[in-house]
Amino acid sequence: MSPVQVLGVLKKDNTMVQFNFNPFPYLSTERLLLRQLINDDVNEMFIMRSDKETMQFVPRPIAQDKAIVLELIEKTQQGILNNQTINWVMELKATKQFIGTIGYYRSKPEHHRAEVGYMIQKTHQGKGYTTEALKEVIKYGFSVMQLHSIEAVIDPDNFASEKILQKCGFIKEAHFKENEFWEGKYLDSVVYSLLKKQD
Repeated sequence: MSPVQVLGVLKKDNTMVQFNFNPFPYLSTERLLLRQLINDDVNEMFIMRSDKETMQFVPRPIAQDKAIVLELIEKTQQGILNNQTINWVMELKATKQFIGTIGYYRSKPEHHRAEVGYMIQKTHQGKGYTTEALKEVIKYGFSVMQLHSIEAVIDPDNFASEKILQKCGFIKEAHFKENEFWEGKYLDSVVYSLLKKQD
């Protein structure tokens, strides 16, 4: 049986899905435009990635300079070009302002599953933007990427992120004890998941 092109994603029966992010898929919500991350976003990305409070639950180095952030942007762009991962900028429609990022950072195409992640600047937290963006990204994951399940991995103390996931229908799947080692400490991680509704 020949492969079937489904809404920009190549899917073979009973095998892995193959993603196609070319052309880049712009998404829209009531208040947000989800657009491609570009090098000109380096200043706003640096604000977010260098803020200790914003990075509190992210086991990644705090950005010390913009060169590090540019490398991250280039890595993100390469993941999209290689059809492996996809990341959007959350931009306010009213002001064209960058407020955060959201996307599928890890994928398991052989299992029709991908991991979603998000980050938002401190000044825009608590306003429902991430929940709004996540709902649209979920729709894209299920309808276009043809995912069967979506997972999110969070710090167990990140209650704000947990609340966002629960609002979007995710359920707690697992709590791993001290499964990551970061900056001299063993950290727990919690996995939330969402299954595609069956027709």
